[in-house]
Amino acid sequence: MKLTAANLSAIASRVPVPGYDRSKLRAGIVHIGVGGFHRAHQAMYLDALLSESDAFGESDASQFAIIGVGVRPEDEPMRDTLREQSTLYTLVEKEADRPPRPRVIGSMIDYLFAPDDPEAVLTALTDPAIRIVSLTITEGGYHVNQTTGEFEADAAVLTEVRDGAQPTSTFGFLTEALARRRAAGIEPFTVLSCDNLPQNGRVAQRTLSAFASLKDEELGEWINQKVSFPSSMVDRITPVTSPLDSRRLLEEFGVKDSWPVVCEPFCQWVVEDRFPSGRPALERVGVQFVDDVEPYELMKLRLLNAGHQTLCYLGYLAGYRFAHEVCRDPSFVRFVRAYMEEEATPTLEPVPGVDLPTYKTQLIERFSNPEISDTLSRLCADASDRIPKFLLPVVHARLAAGKDVRRSALVVASWARYAQGVDEWGRQIDVVDRRRTDLTNRAARQLTDPLAFLEDETLFGDLRYQPAFVEPYVKALDSLHSIGARATVEQWEGRL
Repeated sequence: MKLTAANLSAIASRVPVPGYDRSKLRAGIVHIGVGGFHRAHQAMYLDALLSESDAFGESDASQFAIIGVGVRPEDEPMRDTLREQSTLYTLVEKEADRPPRPRVIGSMIDYLFAPDDPEAVLTALTDPAIRIVSLTITEGGYHVNQTTGEFEADAAVLTEVRDGAQPTSTFGFLTEALARRRAAGIEPFTVLSCDNLPQNGRVAQRTLSAFASLKDEELGEWINQKVSFPSSMVDRITPVTSPLDSRRLLEEFGVKDSWPVVCEPFCQWVVEDRFPSGRPALERVGVQFVDDVEPYELMKLRLLNAGHQTLCYLGYLAGYRFAHEVCRDPSFVRFVRAYMEEEATPTLEPVPGVDLPTYKTQLIERFSNPEISDTLSRLCADASDRIPKFLLPVVHARLAAGKDVRRSALVVASWARYAQGVDEWGRQIDVVDRRRTDLTNRAARQLTDPLAFLEDETLFGDLRYQPAFVEPYVKALDSLHSIGARATVEQWEGRL
């Protein structure tokens, strides 16, 4: 049974489907960057709220349906899939020792592909009914210097801000839409970043106001003063959908979905409650609205996200290809847990309502879920955007306090070894990173210059001049080359 609106009643006998009348939904949110994570997280939460019996009354959630937007050429397949399926898709929760649990999500009511019709995107963004624009555009989509945190205008940005140039990027569309809203006397929408960035709301504010100022300084200042940018912490492991996932959905449940989403059962969303134009009552379905998201955010970035980094490069070099495989190896589990306990946790403040020992135990259990089949290649991708935001803040905090950073140094060394593009058996590694050429060139030089990989100060700052980091880093790099990743981990934990 093909997943479409016309087939929903028939599909309902096989998997849960939206119990609300989608024809009564009205768009109140535009989301830019519709990928697996948005569909497993923000859209899922709104679907859960809409499914409440009184969601069309008291909470008025029906006025906050989602229009998805893709701005990159790579978003074209998502456009085709969602249009074929009436913007419906299947979300499949998977955990060990339990059958998969699929459900059809209906909270997205339209999808716009910006290269097809930029004006349609601007019309949606300018509609007074749109009160929130949310973003999942990846950590690298904010044009931020990794060391200073400041906005950097590359050649593409400078081209886009020229007089008369048509918007092509996320921040180009947001700038033009807010300019039109200001000119028409329409209140600005709230910009809600859902990317894995420290203080992602502040980063979005800094980027958008700086981008807009290149076109119109007054507009940039107006955005800085009038637009709300709440920060948020998002958490749900959502691996890339495989052909096996689609086939299994068809064979076991009889639902033909061209692009389902698979995810773990765990889900968390913590948001600063700053929505001057209103928001859906998502607290009713588990979203936490708080005054300050930073403690939650740092917990997640330095334990979960950095935890992934501690296992992915070392695990890949050792021959593993999935996160759960690494977490079956006691040596790697000891190392990841020791990083969390001894290096990351001391840099965190207390997190309201969270028991950190339990949280860390849950992380290892989540990483170990074989049903998710989270690939190490996914976790290793875009390291130049991830390591500086997830791991290096721990390094800098520990160094400033005069504390040991040897486990973090091993993780950075494992990235440097991975960037050489070949594993311990001579098999080629596809290094996926926007800085790939520079990274692989410096990684090749480290065989004769062990500090070559650390030369880029936009990534590493002054770490190559910090003896407390350099000493364990050089030792780790030498060990990775001489005895391999697994033996190095054993050595690091005093078992070799």
